[in-house]
Amino acid sequence: MDKELLMECRRNSRNAQRQVYEKLAGKLYAVCRRYLKSDEDIEEVLADTFFKIFTKMNQLQDLETFEAWAKKITVNECLQKLRANKKLHVSLEDNLMIADESYEEASFEKDILGLLHFLPEGCRAIFNLFAIEGYPHKEIAAMLSISEGTSKSQLNFARKKLQELLTSRNI
Repeated sequence: MDKELLMECRRNSRNAQRQVYEKLAGKLYAVCRRYLKSDEDIEEVLADTFFKIFTKMNQLQDLETFEAWAKKITVNECLQKLRANKKLHVSLEDNLMIADESYEEASFEKDILGLLHFLPEGCRAIFNLFAIEGYPHKEIAAMLSISEGTSKSQLNFARKKLQELLTSRNI
């Protein structure tokens, strides 16, 4: 991204902000699409992302890292949206505690937990840390001494494998 254009954004030039938006919106939309299903959620997250980018741009010390910084903001906004929609956390304890009252729900959740054991260890650990414990990829990466990209790809693999297992077992 052109440093002069970014400097103009820092000076709150609406024209420069529009140009940055036009150059970056497609890439950030693709990031959002990986996390969110609903077009409405994606549009909302993109709006929030660009608001944050343009209001916090003065905090970015190295303009060379602008695109990576913008992507990080996008990912954090997506995760925040998932948390707000309670799609990020899998609440297992609530239904398991009342198993007598809702046996089918508790049984379904136990089946899913049982399927976790069919995942390779690394995938299972990342799935548990991310989906159940709620840790972000950055912390998972630090805990497991892997890259954030590896954490994300392993989570994606785990989700796909669980979906295949659920489908094959008609759960």
